[in-house]
Amino acid sequence: MKTALATALVLSVILARAASAQETEKKIQMKDLPPAVQQALKDHSKGATLVGFAKEVEGGVTRYEAEMKVGNRTKDVTFDPNGNLLSIEEETTLESIPTPARDAIQKAVGKRKLLLVETVSEKGTTFYEAHFKSGLRTKEVKGDAAGAQVK
Repeated sequence: MKTALATALVLSVILARAASAQETEKKIQMKDLPPAVQQALKDHSKGATLVGFAKEVEGGVTRYEAEMKVGNRTKDVTFDPNGNLLSIEEETTLESIPTPARDAIQKAVGKRKLLLVETVSEKGTTFYEAHFKSGLRTKEVKGDAAGAQVK
């Protein structure tokens, strides 16, 4: 009986630590964003309709994401708590990206259904991300303008 209780206690501690180490994303409202993020968002959302906000904590690092619509396309902008821009993901068309990137994406997707293509700007670099249906799962592939895979 004591062994079972001790085992249960150890397991609950392990599970609690694992849960706290996982990434968490929480939907929030504009008023919940830090003032610096609110100001930065105003600069990056001109001409867009704000759709939603999220606070994401991964590995102890906090990020704030704003989802918006520009015309009929999506745009996600991510900031650190000080309002510094971390990334921009903008929906685009396969035809509008550089030919080598388009060819690499088409090769990776094959005959599966292409769901979304985005231009991603992050840490001073731009790459292209495609989401596609593979069986019951959605997968993604990333490539740069030259068609090289991006991790």
